[in-house]
Amino acid sequence: MKITIADVEHVARLARLDLSNEEKCLFAGQMDAILGYAQKLNELNTDEIQPTSHAVPMENAFRDDLVQPSIGVKKALANAPDSALNFYRVPKVIE
Repeated sequence: MKITIADVEHVARLARLDLSNEEKCLFAGQMDAILGYAQKLNELNTDEIQPTSHAVPMENAFRDDLVQPSIGVKKALANAPDSALNFYRVPKVIE
């Protein structure tokens, strides 16, 4: 797969990057090399390989759930930088 300057410009626009012409040429070559290497992996015979989500076998190390008393509102809010009534108070993030 050949990566074009237009492909690099599209990705840069999505990432909101302003690239120079030299950077576009450089990145086009680098992206093409990366995809070329990934294409090489398709040549491998993986028919006998079991799909895995981890490189090593994993065991569940979680403890059993136990019902325990809550720490209470007062303790939960003790280190809060700002609270109101029984709630954490945070700055408004939606404009």
